[in-house]
Amino acid sequence: MTELTELTAVQLVDGYRKGEFSPVDATRAALDRAERVQAAVNAFVRVDADEALAQARESAGRWRRGEPAGLLDGVPVTVKDILLQRGGPTLRGSRTVDPKGRWDEDAPSVARLREHGAVFLGKTTTPEFGWKGVTDSPLSGVTRNPYDVSRTAGGSSGGSAAAVAFGAGPLSLGTDGGGSVRIPAAFCGIFALKPTYGRVPLYPASAFGTLAHVGPMTRDAADAALLMDVISGPDPRDWSGLGPVDGSFTDGLDGGVRGLRIAYSPSLGNQVAVRPAVAAAVRGAVERLAGLGAYVSEADPDFTDPAGAFHVLWFSGAARVTQRLGPHQRELLDPGLREICAAGARFSALDYLAAVDVRMELGRRMGRFHDSYDVLVTPTLPLTAFEAGAEVPKGSGHRRWTGWTPFTYPFNLTQQPAATVPVGTDADGLPIGLQIVAARHRDDLVLRTAHALYEAGAAGVAPPVL
Repeated sequence: MTELTELTAVQLVDGYRKGEFSPVDATRAALDRAERVQAAVNAFVRVDADEALAQARESAGRWRRGEPAGLLDGVPVTVKDILLQRGGPTLRGSRTVDPKGRWDEDAPSVARLREHGAVFLGKTTTPEFGWKGVTDSPLSGVTRNPYDVSRTAGGSSGGSAAAVAFGAGPLSLGTDGGGSVRIPAAFCGIFALKPTYGRVPLYPASAFGTLAHVGPMTRDAADAALLMDVISGPDPRDWSGLGPVDGSFTDGLDGGVRGLRIAYSPSLGNQVAVRPAVAAAVRGAVERLAGLGAYVSEADPDFTDPAGAFHVLWFSGAARVTQRLGPHQRELLDPGLREICAAGARFSALDYLAAVDVRMELGRRMGRFHDSYDVLVTPTLPLTAFEAGAEVPKGSGHRRWTGWTPFTYPFNLTQQPAATVPVGTDADGLPIGLQIVAARHRDDLVLRTAHALYEAGAAGVAPPVL
């Protein structure tokens, strides 16, 4: 039944409804794929086959009775090991987290999946506390790219991206504090959405504050919309979460892009050097949007690289994560994480507030920008996947991962919805991502624009060979 691993969540649910196959069939196929994925790319920190099959059998019973529990009943899903999932430890990629404990609470997004009958395959890899844009850690080792195992899967939700790309469940929950669903999705040829901050509730609150989002990592935009219909909405444990959603993300997919005002920024005003293959693939997809009736203008948002302010906020968050660790525990940390924690601990409250000022000004500028444009399109990343086990590409001159992710982290500062769509491959067969950004609270526009590219055959890449 391995062909079931190629189906989207939408297709699986349709098949269950028609009785063409069962959640047990799909779960067995996904578990088989997860085992093979693990051997190839190290995407998982834990797979619980017995529990997954038990959940699948319960789901199959509900479908036979015509009583599915919800929108995702019987769909195999994975969860990044940053988010709480009851029944097992959430180690967050760190040897400093004690696996002993009750572990009896779900994060809000995980709880919503459980309520809708999803089948949990396992937890996926993350760098330690999700601190960087690639996925390796002292706890779980290196996660590799499905298209070339010598390359990185990206991060920090790299395990989720590799799992979805290889068919170990069509849906995964990731987190994104500076690009962490979009970066690995772009490198691994899948779709990912960073929703408007607060649209998907988060608990416990992230030490990285309001930079950190929870988002879907999926085969396509339709699956992401379906997952958003499940995980969005308020949860009393998240004081910063948004109120109920008005309508369905799935119902809003089919509006097309005719008449949308799209700003295309190939390099953020010549601030970013983009690889030629990436630039060409993104431009080709933008031309397709114009062909579909969108009004496309080449226009750059009015901001300079906010890396300095982002580093103050990000490094301070990392220092807060590790604040209570003793000297012995600190020696267990990823050396790069130790470095940024030390830097973060040196910032003052005034430094932090100055960074907040930069953030607020950036938000103001992007708010004005979206008075003129419905959607901004950029490359997701200026390059394709580089060597595994490195924070930055060799010879790049970059010191930290933010050096090669200039298109992603600005929109964590502004809390805007942003997605990555696969729009081609380079000469080495490595996927290329296009980023779609909209104003805060317009997640529907991001999903609608992405779905239009999929419907037109301008999005999606051939799956990796396992």
